[in-house]
Amino acid sequence: MAALARRSLQRLVRLQVESKGSRFIVSRHMSQGEKPLSGKSAIVTGSTSGIGLGIARALASNGCNIVFTGHKDEAGIRELHQEFTRQHKVKANYIPAELTRPSDIEKLCHETMAYYPEGVNILINAAGIQHVCPIEKFPLERWDTMMSVMLTAPFQVIKHLLPAMKAKGWGRIVNVSTVHGLVASVNKCAYVAAKHGLNGLTKVVALETAGTGVTCNSICPGWVLSTMMEQQIAQASAENGISWDEAKWLLISQKQPSMQFATIEQVAASVVYLCSPAADQMTGSCMTMDGGWTAQ
Repeated sequence: MAALARRSLQRLVRLQVESKGSRFIVSRHMSQGEKPLSGKSAIVTGSTSGIGLGIARALASNGCNIVFTGHKDEAGIRELHQEFTRQHKVKANYIPAELTRPSDIEKLCHETMAYYPEGVNILINAAGIQHVCPIEKFPLERWDTMMSVMLTAPFQVIKHLLPAMKAKGWGRIVNVSTVHGLVASVNKCAYVAAKHGLNGLTKVVALETAGTGVTCNSICPGWVLSTMMEQQIAQASAENGISWDEAKWLLISQKQPSMQFATIEQVAASVVYLCSPAADQMTGSCMTMDGGWTAQ
């Protein structure tokens, strides 16, 4: 116990000394017209559509340079690049990557470091996919794909990009989880397992980076009216022989007491908050936005 206490005290003293040097960015006054994240850079996976795109847009609107990746045709990529650079006046780089392939993830990280040799400041793991069916009918290939995209890929990207954040003494990692990372629902074995794992990964990274100036949190929204949610509504509509609107209200009434969907913009705003000085002491948190779902 004495040795443990001594090591803890030595670490505390070291952190106090380092905080007086150049390693930690404590605070600074913004000049007139400067945006909160001006000069920062972020990589957002799954950022060509849905929640990931909403987050990339919110970060860019706050002055953050963007590395975006995901599935979209060339015309769509050009359109997004123009939006980031012309509308938000930030740098933007698209890097294609198939997140089920470790070699593609390494390439994604290496190319990101080529654009930002000192490393990006912000990492958002937002890529996600869904498949709904009973476990006894769940295809193994689909399980493997979902685990790769939503758990293994975040692990790999964090592993590659974290050292530069620690070296700079500042970084923000936000993993886009879900309320299904905290509770379960039927017919979603892979999704629930991957998101529970992602929340566990978040907590480990938070503990390993505590006191370094790097934070790691996850956000856990309930029903969000995104492309993925629309696909589930369509499936419920077909399976129950009801209209799209009826299926939408059927799903939300089963889980979300507020009877309102969270919006992509609300989720994105929570990510911006986690990247702000107000959240400097938030790390290892699984932040819910679920209309009361997990309060039941």
